Amino acid sequence: MKEKRKKPEVLAPAGNFEKLRFAVVYGADAVYCAGAHFGLRARADNFSDEELGEATAWVHARGKKIFVTLNMIPHEADFDGLEPYIQFLHEIGVDGVLVADPGVFAVVRRTAPELAVSVSTQANNVNSRSVGFWHDLGASRIVLARELSGAEIKTLCETRPAGMEIETFVHGAMCISYSGRCLLSHYLTGRDANRGDCAQPCRWQYRLEESRRPGEYFPVSEDETGTFIMNSKDLCLARQVPELMRFGVDSFKIEGRMKSAFYVATVTGIYRRIVDAAAADPDFVVPPDWVAELTKVSHRHYTTAFYGGIAGPDAENFGTSSYTRNYDFAGVVLDYDAASGMATVEQRGKINEGDAIEIIQPGTGDSPLFSAQQAKGLTDAAGVPIASTPHAKMRYRLKLDQPVAPMSILRRKSAEREEALCF
Repeated sequence: MKEKRKKPEVLAPAGNFEKLRFAVVYGADAVYCAGAHFGLRARADNFSDEELGEATAWVHARGKKIFVTLNMIPHEADFDGLEPYIQFLHEIGVDGVLVADPGVFAVVRRTAPELAVSVSTQANNVNSRSVGFWHDLGASRIVLARELSGAEIKTLCETRPAGMEIETFVHGAMCISYSGRCLLSHYLTGRDANRGDCAQPCRWQYRLEESRRPGEYFPVSEDETGTFIMNSKDLCLARQVPELMRFGVDSFKIEGRMKSAFYVATVTGIYRRIVDAAAADPDFVVPPDWVAELTKVSHRHYTTAFYGGIAGPDAENFGTSSYTRNYDFAGVVLDYDAASGMATVEQRGKINEGDAIEIIQPGTGDSPLFSAQQAKGLTDAAGVPIASTPHAKMRYRLKLDQPVAPMSILRRKSAEREEALCF
């Protein structure tokens, strides 16, 4: 009989309370989010203090964990209010905080010594000595830098001090600068990436101007469309998860606090399946159709980045900075009536009577990835037949071919959009 592996944590992003719920319902063991201050996603919805308290209680009631980011690189004035905020997080019972700066780390340890501290990828941990350094100071988890190869991750898992957990990113957008420490945004726009307000100038299209030829621009190009010389592809290590589990990684982190609930649900659901299957079967190989599901959310072309060693041109998104969106988020199922076969749906994108739609449901293991059918029997909330669902967040009903759970998602293929390659 094959020995079952220890199951690592699937850690999902929660940019707001709705995304947090989708993350948990679709299989996250833990979520990470930010309050109004001190995190690195100032333009995400984030959580008020009241919402953080409610979110912590909601997550714990379902046996899951919640981590709060304090991972900005602060200037002196940014410490104002930090101590009472840390005390608040400790009092509401969050499971830990993510910290990048030694000064913030020291304040956390002094203010709430019992609060677990994860050291963020922003701290650039790429060797066993830095892992040991943070362990000696009281850190309970290291989020490894994204510039590590698989072999290096294996070494750090083998050499870590007893009790130190290893967390690594497996999916999502990457910064072109070293583990996210970028000054370009602040220099060009005044928006400081290291304080949570990145303008993403690495995604812009640049042209070269020679000082004695004002107004005469030369493209920095790979082809006729130009190039985005600092624009990274998105990370996707779905196929590498079973190997990372053999190495002993404790937590698989998904990037995406700025992404949609559709993204969070789909990506979390796939990594949940992979972790469960690999834990049950040491010889598990990730099926191609599971990986293909990850191309159905909004994403840039995928790369494994540094996993195989030095990242080459394959990691750069030459020619475009845009996302590929092969499917549109059409709606969320609110409830389902078994007697009539009708579901009540909250609209997230227009569909028409007769459109081909796909339905993804919370679930793991052997349950189908999705079911396909035509949109049929559309009515408004009062039961009056309608031809389409044009109004944002309108509630409507449609007949489904099979029972569905609340928070199931309807998606609609965008036939006019180009399919993206997954590496």
